[in-house]
Amino acid sequence: MSDGADKRDSERILILGELHGEVMVFQPMAIKDISRGGAQVETTFPLHLDSLHDFRLTLGDRSIVVKGRVSYCSISDVEQEGVLYRSGIEFIDPPERVAGVITDFIDAVLNGRRAP
Repeated sequence: MSDGADKRDSERILILGELHGEVMVFQPMAIKDISRGGAQVETTFPLHLDSLHDFRLTLGDRSIVVKGRVSYCSISDVEQEGVLYRSGIEFIDPPERVAGVITDFIDAVLNGRRAP
Protein backbone atom coordinates (compact mmCIF):
# COMPACT_ATOMS: atom_id res chain seq x y z
CA MET A 1 0.00 0.00 0.00
CA SER A 2 1.38 3.46 0.87
CA ASP A 3 4.28 4.18 3.17
CA GLY A 4 2.75 7.54 4.06
CA ALA A 5 5.06 9.54 1.77
CA ASP A 6 3.42 12.57 0.16
CA LYS A 7 3.39 12.04 -3.62
CA ARG A 8 2.13 15.51 -4.56
CA ASP A 9 4.23 17.85 -6.68
CA SER A 10 3.38 20.80 -4.47
CA GLU A 11 2.58 21.25 -0.82
CA ARG A 12 -1.03 21.72 0.27
CA ILE A 13 -1.82 24.15 3.05
CA LEU A 14 -4.66 23.82 5.54
CA ILE A 15 -7.24 26.61 5.25
CA LEU A 16 -8.21 28.07 8.60
CA GLY A 17 -11.65 29.60 8.30
CA GLU A 18 -13.61 29.55 5.04
CA LEU A 19 -12.46 29.75 1.43
CA HIS A 20 -15.24 29.52 -1.16
CA GLY A 21 -15.23 28.33 -4.75
CA GLU A 22 -17.57 26.95 -7.38
CA VAL A 23 -17.67 23.78 -9.43
CA MET A 24 -18.79 23.50 -13.04
CA VAL A 25 -20.71 20.33 -13.81
CA PHE A 26 -22.30 19.40 -17.11
CA GLN A 27 -26.04 18.79 -16.61
CA PRO A 28 -28.56 17.57 -19.19
CA MET A 29 -30.54 20.17 -21.09
CA ALA A 30 -32.88 20.23 -24.07
CA ILE A 31 -32.04 22.53 -26.98
CA LYS A 32 -35.34 24.07 -28.06
CA ASP A 33 -34.00 26.20 -30.92
CA ILE A 34 -30.62 27.27 -32.26
CA SER A 35 -29.15 29.94 -34.51
CA ARG A 36 -25.63 30.92 -35.48
CA GLY A 37 -25.65 33.43 -32.60
CA GLY A 38 -27.26 31.50 -29.79
CA ALA A 39 -29.80 28.98 -28.57
CA GLN A 40 -32.80 28.56 -26.35
CA VAL A 41 -32.42 25.73 -23.84
CA GLU A 42 -34.60 24.05 -21.26
CA THR A 43 -33.18 22.89 -17.92
CA THR A 44 -34.43 21.63 -14.56
CA PHE A 45 -32.52 24.42 -12.79
CA PRO A 46 -32.34 28.18 -13.33
CA LEU A 47 -29.37 29.82 -15.02
CA HIS A 48 -28.28 33.17 -13.62
CA LEU A 49 -28.80 36.19 -15.87
CA ASP A 50 -25.56 37.37 -17.55
CA SER A 51 -23.59 34.36 -16.26
CA LEU A 52 -21.09 32.69 -18.60
CA HIS A 53 -21.09 28.93 -19.13
CA ASP A 54 -19.52 26.32 -21.36
CA PHE A 55 -22.27 24.43 -23.20
CA ARG A 56 -21.66 21.00 -24.71
CA LEU A 57 -23.91 20.61 -27.75
CA THR A 58 -24.38 17.44 -29.79
CA LEU A 59 -25.36 18.60 -33.25
CA GLY A 60 -26.04 15.59 -35.44
CA ASP A 61 -22.98 13.37 -35.21
CA ARG A 62 -20.68 16.15 -33.99
CA SER A 63 -20.16 17.42 -30.46
CA ILE A 64 -18.84 20.88 -29.59
CA VAL A 65 -18.31 23.05 -26.53
CA VAL A 66 -19.26 26.70 -26.91
CA LYS A 67 -19.12 29.54 -24.39
CA GLY A 68 -22.42 31.33 -23.89
CA ARG A 69 -23.94 34.16 -21.86
CA VAL A 70 -27.39 33.77 -20.32
CA SER A 71 -29.56 36.57 -21.74
CA TYR A 72 -32.80 35.53 -20.02
CA CYS A 73 -34.19 32.75 -17.83
CA SER A 74 -37.79 32.09 -16.84
CA ILE A 75 -40.01 29.27 -15.66
CA SER A 76 -41.46 27.50 -18.69
CA ASP A 77 -43.44 24.72 -16.99
CA VAL A 78 -44.28 23.39 -13.56
CA GLU A 79 -44.73 19.62 -13.47
CA GLN A 80 -45.19 17.13 -10.68
CA GLU A 81 -41.53 16.10 -11.13
CA GLY A 82 -40.31 19.68 -10.80
CA VAL A 83 -39.90 23.03 -12.51
CA LEU A 84 -38.57 23.53 -16.04
CA TYR A 85 -36.67 26.70 -16.95
CA ARG A 86 -36.26 28.17 -20.43
CA SER A 87 -33.10 30.23 -21.00
CA GLY A 88 -31.74 32.24 -23.89
CA ILE A 89 -28.04 31.74 -24.56
CA GLU A 90 -25.89 34.13 -26.60
CA PHE A 91 -22.80 32.41 -28.00
CA ILE A 92 -19.65 34.36 -27.10
CA ASP A 93 -16.94 34.51 -29.79
CA PRO A 94 -17.10 30.87 -30.88
CA PRO A 95 -13.91 29.64 -32.56
CA GLU A 96 -14.16 29.28 -36.34
CA ARG A 97 -14.35 25.48 -36.12
CA VAL A 98 -17.21 25.60 -33.60
CA ALA A 99 -19.10 28.24 -35.61
CA GLY A 100 -18.65 26.04 -38.69
CA VAL A 101 -20.20 23.02 -36.94
CA ILE A 102 -23.20 25.14 -35.88
CA THR A 103 -23.63 26.54 -39.39
CA ASP A 104 -23.30 23.08 -40.98
CA PHE A 105 -25.92 21.67 -38.60
CA ILE A 106 -28.40 24.50 -39.25
CA ASP A 107 -27.88 24.19 -43.02
CA ALA A 108 -28.40 20.40 -42.89
CA VAL A 109 -31.65 20.80 -40.91
CA LEU A 110 -32.97 23.47 -43.27
CA ASN A 111 -32.00 21.46 -46.37
CA GLY A 112 -33.65 18.36 -44.89
CA ARG A 113 -36.89 20.27 -44.34
CA ARG A 114 -36.86 21.53 -47.95
CA ALA A 115 -36.37 18.07 -49.45
CA PRO A 116 -39.49 16.60 -51.11
